[in-house]
Amino acid sequence: MPTPTKPSDVTLSQRTAAEAQADVLVVPLATGDGPGGATPAVAGLDDVVERAVIAAIRTLRLAGTADEVTKVPAPDGIGAQLLVLTGTGAVPGAATEEALRRAAGAALRALTGHPSAALAFPDDSPDQVGAAAEGALLGAYGYRRYRAGAAAPSDVTILTSHTRAKAYRRAVEDAAVVARAVSGTRDLVNAAPADLYPASFADAAKAAAKGTKVKVSVLDDADLVAGGYGGLVGVGQGSARPPRLVKVVYSPARARTHVALVGKGITFDSGGLSIKPAKGMETMKSDMAGAAAVLHTVLAAAALELPVRVTGWLALAENMPSGTAQRPSDVITIRGGTTVEVLNTDAEGRLVLADALVAACEESPDAVIDIATLTGAQVVALGTRVSAVMGTDDVRDAVVSAADDAGEQFWPMPLPSELRASLDSPVADLANIGDRFGGMLVAGIFLSEFVGDVPWGHLDVAGPAFNEGSPHGYTPKGGTGVGVRTLLSYLERVSAR
Repeated sequence: MPTPTKPSDVTLSQRTAAEAQADVLVVPLATGDGPGGATPAVAGLDDVVERAVIAAIRTLRLAGTADEVTKVPAPDGIGAQLLVLTGTGAVPGAATEEALRRAAGAALRALTGHPSAALAFPDDSPDQVGAAAEGALLGAYGYRRYRAGAAAPSDVTILTSHTRAKAYRRAVEDAAVVARAVSGTRDLVNAAPADLYPASFADAAKAAAKGTKVKVSVLDDADLVAGGYGGLVGVGQGSARPPRLVKVVYSPARARTHVALVGKGITFDSGGLSIKPAKGMETMKSDMAGAAAVLHTVLAAAALELPVRVTGWLALAENMPSGTAQRPSDVITIRGGTTVEVLNTDAEGRLVLADALVAACEESPDAVIDIATLTGAQVVALGTRVSAVMGTDDVRDAVVSAADDAGEQFWPMPLPSELRASLDSPVADLANIGDRFGGMLVAGIFLSEFVGDVPWGHLDVAGPAFNEGSPHGYTPKGGTGVGVRTLLSYLERVSAR
């Protein structure tokens, strides 16, 4: 079971930038016309701080671009020992909440070994202060389960004159809840598959929900066989560690809307008998990122006390080759009776999702959204930072809008009807693979067969869920926690209707 990362604490302070009692003072920069053209992105700095910032800009020819983080010794007259300048990538006065979030995250990510940091960021609105707090907490994340190392600041202070304003305090409190949810998701994604497998994932869900208003129930392998969950059983039968279906429920008394969230939870994906090449398996511990996001979204919805019923379904299995593994050309029966010819055992995520989608829709939710590291075609189409959204128009568009508010990048994609014929099978209702071209869309069309008339959205986060490249903004190397903020934003919008 993963050991939770200790979250950083964030507080508000009325101290000025010069007076801040922290190891590090962080000031954002706006972009200018070339090197040395940056300018402070926050108004009202103490004279001594402003002079120090301008001197550093001129001497070091800073441009204020995104991910530009510069450390200089703090001069006399500043309480902090170190002055850190972080670029927003925006012109003066034009930094969005997401630009501030990324600038704060980039700075905190660069401050390992420093116990405390104070942020002198724009505070014209609660949203700006909340963004700075959220970005700082996300940037301070570090996964330390398997190795020792210096930690980022655990004590984060946001400098603002609005410390007594309820909206500002609430913005910071909400930011902390969101950051904990993203960090919890990252922890699960980063865990080694020897430690995180279906049964231990289920145990982790129960442990995380203990003491909250979230209820967790688990179907084990015998329950899955008895319940007709042929996708989970088929995918999991090649592993010595059998599958699980975990139901995570937050049901406040005043809820008028019910949203179901379904997460793909392949704790390790070897490809099964359609085995992946060795290189292709190196990051396949992350194939459960959708289930991790669903779990922590439900927990965060409860912590935020959103007036919406949320039911999470974690479809957990380990896809392994063995003498008991399902074979290409096997026919399985998904819960509800649809038969599927398994032509490729590496197209397994859609099989476990199909079972969970059927179970979710049996409860007649107002909407169902699944999130999954589903297809390599998503990476080909949209790269490693932009996720895809498919589904019924209303849910798809609402998810994209929610993602824009949250600062995550999701792009709407179609489900062309002409691709459905490629999923035809001569021996079953469906094949689990179809046309190779447009493979991301074909996978979405496959899933659409299992939602009936329930409004539905499908989030393919295959690339953005795990960062194999260099860290950027508040995003570390490894598990990113993508999707949590978008799903929470969607739930907040639903609960406000």
